[in-house]
Amino acid sequence: MLRLLLFLLSVQAGLPQTTLPAKETLQYTVEWRLITAGKVQLGWNVNPQADKAGWQTKVHLESTGLVSKLFKVYDDYSSQMNENLCADSSVMNAQEGRRRRETRVTFDRATKKASYLERDLNTNNTVVKDDIDIPPCVHDVFGGLYLLRTMRLEPGQSAQVPVSDGKKSVSAKVEAQARETVKTPSGTYKTIRYEAFLFNDVLYRRPAHLYVWLTDDARKLPVQLRVKMQFTIGTITLQLEKES
Repeated sequence: MLRLLLFLLSVQAGLPQTTLPAKETLQYTVEWRLITAGKVQLGWNVNPQADKAGWQTKVHLESTGLVSKLFKVYDDYSSQMNENLCADSSVMNAQEGRRRRETRVTFDRATKKASYLERDLNTNNTVVKDDIDIPPCVHDVFGGLYLLRTMRLEPGQSAQVPVSDGKKSVSAKVEAQARETVKTPSGTYKTIRYEAFLFNDVLYRRPAHLYVWLTDDARKLPVQLRVKMQFTIGTITLQLEKES
């Protein structure tokens, strides 16, 4: 499931225009087919290494309720990036049903290469190992969300995005579409809806649409996220429940 939520984008348009929070924790409820299917916690903070400027993200996803009884999901993802939000590395530990995988990606800006390594933790065997070409600055999808928050795309405007998951590197379109009022468990917000064109054989093969709602203010808080897939799978919606 976390792979489906590795949706969030980045916009390469110079250095960030506004100051990002030094530390932030956002908690979301996950809705699927009108039931609460899981919880997501998104953490953000400055790099804990005092001698290295940059940022760190941490994401935890776990299934709940009926979904957890049918198919238990317990995923952890973290990424490191430099002061300009260019990706340095990422690690994902995914426990989905009986499947347990660890995926590590290292982004080398000097050689313009990304190294991808996926291991089966049940057998300790390598599943996929590969190197791909990347631009001098590319963003992992979660770090890219924070970069988007620094931008000021108005409805009708768009930008191209250098983004990579380690297996593929693309320039994807991000489009600001409309101002909307969104109600979530944490409150009601005036927002701008964005669409990130990462699916449909761009970064991911799966046919789908990805939407992100950011508050229409200086914070650009991500209060709602939605992936609309084919009818057989349906729509997954994340709504902000709590921030700290």
